[in-house]
Amino acid sequence: MRKIFLIILSISFFVEGCVSINIPRVGPLTEHRIDGTGADKILIMDISGIILDKEEDFMSLRTMPRLTARIKEELDKASEDSRVMAVVLRVNSPGGTVTTCDIINHELKKFKQKTGKIVVAELMDVAASGGYYIAAASDRIVAHPTTITGSIGVVAYNINASGLLEKIGITNETIKSGDKKDIGSPLRPMTDEERKILQGIIDSLYSRFLDAVAEGRKEIAKEEFKGIADGRVYTAEQALKIKLIDRIGYLDDAIELAKSEAGIKDATIVTYARPGSYRSNIYSAWDMPSIINLVNIDAGSFMGFPGIRFMYLWMP
Repeated sequence: MRKIFLIILSISFFVEGCVSINIPRVGPLTEHRIDGTGADKILIMDISGIILDKEEDFMSLRTMPRLTARIKEELDKASEDSRVMAVVLRVNSPGGTVTTCDIINHELKKFKQKTGKIVVAELMDVAASGGYYIAAASDRIVAHPTTITGSIGVVAYNINASGLLEKIGITNETIKSGDKKDIGSPLRPMTDEERKILQGIIDSLYSRFLDAVAEGRKEIAKEEFKGIADGRVYTAEQALKIKLIDRIGYLDDAIELAKSEAGIKDATIVTYARPGSYRSNIYSAWDMPSIINLVNIDAGSFMGFPGIRFMYLWMP
């Protein structure tokens, strides 16, 4: 992308003699009316793509705030508006990093406690693992008829490349202060003790996931959780049977449910967006959504962060 931009910039310079470009900047959120009438409002929010807490940038210039910052900004704005009676949260994500998912879950619960306003989650294509972890903070969950959800659990991806490196003449000469300092290193095999240490972390984070689901889905008996939460994904119909969701429906249905739960009949459907964004209807996407890849994850999303990452993520 950057190379293409530089080529276009160079060509423009030689053809025109000078270049004037508009650099994208971060602006404040503004309210946009999407549909409906009425004094009361229903706010539509989005969580899309791999859930990572990183800033969007263009030519190394910040163009979008971190995901957690955006979510908090939207919730704070909704808190201050007495006409916003409910939030419909569209979730279209296979999950992401444990901490980012946990922060968003926490902010949604804090918003509900502070304001008493209703939050309804609408699950779109995929709302798995961390995507479901966030949705569990809602008062009600609606899934699209073709939604894939579930995948309750934790994963930490790691490889052992020592055999390959040995074949091409590369040896590991890591210098460390303690024998566990490079735990999970791809340069050597993992010991049984190290595997137990990492499994202990996984088990602790998994327990936290179960607690979050138990808190949000009181319809599910505690003894049922282990059978449900083995990492598998579910269709919308399967999720409804095991009470992971409240009903199957479209975004319109989620909006109507939000109205009903908030005790209102008519409402203006609104969303928050940055200057320059265009949103014509309830299906209009967030400004710069990340890409969901169900075959593999864009490796660039994880660049710059060495070592093992603990993920609430479904990655086939």
